[in-house]
Amino acid sequence: MIAALGLLIGVVLGLVLSPDVPLGLEPYLPIAVVAALDAVFGGLRAYLDGIFDDKVFVVSFLSNVVIAAAIVYLGDRLGVGGQLSTGVIVVLGIRIFSNVAAIRRHLFHA
Repeated sequence: MIAALGLLIGVVLGLVLSPDVPLGLEPYLPIAVVAALDAVFGGLRAYLDGIFDDKVFVVSFLSNVVIAAAIVYLGDRLGVGGQLSTGVIVVLGIRIFSNVAAIRRHLFHA
């Protein structure tokens, strides 16, 4: 319940305050959002499977975002940032869709 309340407060604050992302961080924002969504859907899947652990969720959430951003940063330094960004998006997208499929199977008992 506390996590849902925190998420709601964060979304409302983001919509009301409308913060600007610094120009240097703009390439990392989409990657961070997709990495965070991967952790959220993984956490929801774990909750529905009855194996959710809040500590594992927080570590997964933070490590997903940091690792994804580090991969994109490394790609930028090597001059292949676009390719590595695409790779991160594809891998995390596959994970998100597999988690959503498992959630759907769980909810609809298919």
